[in-house]
Amino acid sequence: MTVIEGLIRTEDDGSLSFGNYELDTKFKVSDFDHFGDSYKVKTYKEITKLERNDLFVYESVPGTVVREFKMSGDDVEFSVEGYEDTQIALGLEAEKEYRVYIDGVDVGSAKTNLGGKLVFSVELGGEAKKIRVV
Repeated sequence: MTVIEGLIRTEDDGSLSFGNYELDTKFKVSDFDHFGDSYKVKTYKEITKLERNDLFVYESVPGTVVREFKMSGDDVEFSVEGYEDTQIALGLEAEKEYRVYIDGVDVGSAKTNLGGKLVFSVELGGEAKKIRVV
């Protein structure tokens, strides 16, 4: 998987791809229009963060490349790649329980906090993983 040229783009299927974990310094793109919403991405080797209309959507530590990010209702799907084990946080509905699947394997449930953040870890090590949160 390669990094995202331009740091963020809309895919043919309407999903978003964003991030670049190969950058040594932080770069950002603001006001990226995607179906009427304004997105901002900040990314480099230490962190990748996505906001929609100034609200938190995604964050990974260290930085990652995210492909085919789709968020609909209570379902989030994307592929993620990074160079080492990564902690991912998603902005979802507050105080709700979600199931997390990595490459189709149910890795358990987690509950969002009062702010709606769901946090989980993924072992990456250079290979892409398919994530689904329901």
